[in-house]
Amino acid sequence: MSSTFLVVPQWQGSGSSRAMRLVDGAEAIRRDLPSAATRQIEVPLEAGDSEGTGILRFSSIRLVRERLEGALAEVDDTPVVIGGDCGVEFAAVERASRAGRVVLLWADAHADLNTPASSPSGAYHGMVLRSMIDAGLVDPADVLMLGVREFDDAEADFAASAGLRSIAPAEVGAAVAERADAARAAGAHPVLYAHVDLDALDPGVFEGVGFPTPFGLALDELTGAIAAARAVLPLVGAGLTEFAPAASIDSDDESLGDDLSAILRILAALTR
Repeated sequence: MSSTFLVVPQWQGSGSSRAMRLVDGAEAIRRDLPSAATRQIEVPLEAGDSEGTGILRFSSIRLVRERLEGALAEVDDTPVVIGGDCGVEFAAVERASRAGRVVLLWADAHADLNTPASSPSGAYHGMVLRSMIDAGLVDPADVLMLGVREFDDAEADFAASAGLRSIAPAEVGAAVAERADAARAAGAHPVLYAHVDLDALDPGVFEGVGFPTPFGLALDELTGAIAAARAVLPLVGAGLTEFAPAASIDSDDESLGDDLSAILRILAALTR
């Protein structure tokens, strides 16, 4: 599969004390990508203003979204967006929704279903999936949550009322096939988008995230789930987000090397 990598070192959507490390994480990944197939999206230096939205740093997030939308419009193969925080996914899923009815594989420790009114932090990366649903980019029935294990109360209430499903890795292929059949029965063309927030992985597997959450996925479970989903539906886009390395990316820290090796395996599952 031919892919274009769009590196978006956005940190403004994160609520982590390690938010600025997302810039380093995106740069570390960029160094391992083929330069001819990689573009970098400029991210403002300033934090930005909420612009009355209730979303922290929204003006910068909006500007990055506009720049990413422009870059995505020039991609004629499969885009793979490299964050930065997972707020960068909105533009990519919006593009995917123009290709058909999106079945969204949401691999993440967190549901990201808050709204500006319900969010305890005001950080956009905790609202991005809800904003996609509210904007009509994806139907809740077509969202397959993988590795999600942490919900705020408002998120849990919304997930229950909207019928959002959490699935085990072994269930991914069948769940994608079921949603694809439902889309076709409704006269729609189903396509696949895969979102990977690296905190979907267990902290014992992957260290470099802002919000490590116990009892996550093994690396083989995640890559196997991606492969199972891609065996059912064509992948029209993907995102890999939230790499916040604890060590300098120019160091020889062993954990950094382990994390980058895991990232390359995930990217291989998304692109080969």
